Amino acid sequence: MIARITPPAPLPAARPGSPEALRRYDLLLAGFDLLDQAIAVFDAAPRLVTWNKAMLRLLDFPEDMVRVGTPFEDFVRFNLQRGEYGNGGLGPDEIERIVAERMAAVRAFQPHHVERTRPNGQVLAVRGVPIPNLGFVTLWTDITEQRRYEQLIERQNAELESRVHARTAELEAATARLDNVAAQLARSEERLRLIMDAIPALIAYVDAGERYRFANKGYAEWFGLDKDSIVGRSIAEVFGAEAYAQIKPYLDQAGTGEQVSYEYSRISASGRQVYARSAVVPEASISGGVQGFFVLSIDITEQKASQAALIQAQKMEAVGQLTGGIAHDFNNLLTIITGNLQLLQRTADPEQAPRLIGDALWAAQRGGELTHRLLAFARMQPLRPSLINLNAIVRGLTGLLARTLGPSVEVVEALDPAIPAVFADAGELERAIVNLAINARDAMPEGGRLLLQTAGAVLDDDYVEHHADVVPGPYVMLAVSDSGTGIPSEMLSRIFEPFFTTKPVGRGSGLGLSMVYGFLKQSGGHASVYSEVGKGTTFKLFFPEARQIKDASSEPAAAAGELEFEAAGRTALVVEDEERLRLVAASLLKELGFAVIEAGDGGEALRQAETAAGLDLLFTDVELPCGMNGIAVAQGVRRRHPGARVLYTTGYSAALAPGSGHVPTDAAVLVKPYARQQLIRHLRALFPVAVGGSSADAARGDSEPGAGNTGASATLT
Repeated sequence: MIARITPPAPLPAARPGSPEALRRYDLLLAGFDLLDQAIAVFDAAPRLVTWNKAMLRLLDFPEDMVRVGTPFEDFVRFNLQRGEYGNGGLGPDEIERIVAERMAAVRAFQPHHVERTRPNGQVLAVRGVPIPNLGFVTLWTDITEQRRYEQLIERQNAELESRVHARTAELEAATARLDNVAAQLARSEERLRLIMDAIPALIAYVDAGERYRFANKGYAEWFGLDKDSIVGRSIAEVFGAEAYAQIKPYLDQAGTGEQVSYEYSRISASGRQVYARSAVVPEASISGGVQGFFVLSIDITEQKASQAALIQAQKMEAVGQLTGGIAHDFNNLLTIITGNLQLLQRTADPEQAPRLIGDALWAAQRGGELTHRLLAFARMQPLRPSLINLNAIVRGLTGLLARTLGPSVEVVEALDPAIPAVFADAGELERAIVNLAINARDAMPEGGRLLLQTAGAVLDDDYVEHHADVVPGPYVMLAVSDSGTGIPSEMLSRIFEPFFTTKPVGRGSGLGLSMVYGFLKQSGGHASVYSEVGKGTTFKLFFPEARQIKDASSEPAAAAGELEFEAAGRTALVVEDEERLRLVAASLLKELGFAVIEAGDGGEALRQAETAAGLDLLFTDVELPCGMNGIAVAQGVRRRHPGARVLYTTGYSAALAPGSGHVPTDAAVLVKPYARQQLIRHLRALFPVAVGGSSADAARGDSEPGAGNTGASATLT
């Protein structure tokens, strides 16, 4: 309990004496005790009149010293004797001299607001407010953490400092206004109201019907009201419908007798979005239930603005890093392409042509890979998952890795035969394994050992506590370990960032691990890395166990050699708005034997389909001009030619993202840039080759439209 005021003389006649007035008086004192700020009221003597619990907690005064009537000079003398003001070692005479000086200043009391750092490092904001002809109020606020936070903000963003100064000036101006109002307040209950108004917090009391019965000045002004007009209004009226909807669940929870805290925002009268953090403390009724609520709030608008500015600065730094890396890599590749094509244009030497064309094609392929990695990093690369066994994937790659990494690197398998299947894009998984293996080789310049390991794993709640982006449950783990140089600990936290690389300039784009990370997240998985300098590195890839069984044919078959396709007698409609790209696609299909019809947009494609006698293949871009995309074109064409197969192509489309619901997940999609062999693989899936014959021998009605779009074709995009 707060110490109660025990006046030496009868109460002034002006003090309300009714039971209701005394009850409200006690309610205010109880709310007074809930504050984090320490408050003490001294009379004109000056002697201690009243205080709250926070005074004992923040200032460490002995309990037997803090009582009604304790002279102010006793507190000053006690602090001097224990060196509270940084004055250790003073003699008795010097202490008494300083006490006399301070008492003289108190008797000529002026409003003041200072900060004091205690010997234990605690920082207190000390504010004194005179009560005319009665005494004064002193408030102590623990601002230790606040000062630490402000120092951090100042170091990170100097620009925010000016805003903090501006806000401080506003608070000082508001404090001055409160001081002016305080001079007009009366005694008794009004004196306590003055204390409430002087506190830099938003304080209110509402009854069980959610109507305001009290609000301090700061609370009312935060809503653009005055204290008299807010009393009697409901919370819904004061907050407005949108803000009230935010806090209603918390009010219902408080109505059960539970103390709650929350943050909310609202639009002020000036159109600015402001934020507050509130605590609601229920007041129990004697008859049971809740009869009202104490509300204590803090304006955190500037704190939110500071946090947002810091996050924006970090985002801009990441965007700058990403843009610089993209520009560097693409400019290099474009220089190779344009340079070789210009040389090819100018040279007449047939011996030079193959090399120039080969270099240009190599750069174009690298550009496509870079785009693929960027989309994987952004988790926007369309995936074509299938039911796969990690052991089968690893066994299929072991020989390739052994040849790629060279004789100095020993490739070892440690595969758990009992692991369940997972649902993932096999092609992307193979790229991820090869990427990690090449990184491992670079970390073992003198040779070493590469271990590929699979095992079942359970990521439980304890693990999830330290990895917020992980869903607990059963997983299948694939670990890639090397015996190389290792990664310094200070770099591990950045290892999956785009364009961050430990390799020398020119040895890597820094997108490899970002691509692996993006692929895993897109697959619902998780990645972790452990490394010790001089001992090696282990990357662990966790995939969720597959929750449904699919046909084993969904596993991708390994490509064997150069594929061919014969389409004699078939007709294809190519829909592409970019003329040069349309010419390339038409030429490739003509070379394979198709009779080709061309269209530049959806409307023209439907007109061509209406007049075509027969149509076997629609090869259309997903993104088309004039308001009709490739999906709509496919629907229109199939109404006229229900047996036509559809092969989509795209550089990137949001319609292909998982869960978009636009392009069916089993549709055949060829992602740009594509090569002749990729096109043939899709065509062979769309037009299955009959046993003992060519694709042209297969019956036109061998399957329903779209059949063959699953399985291998889905992994070749």
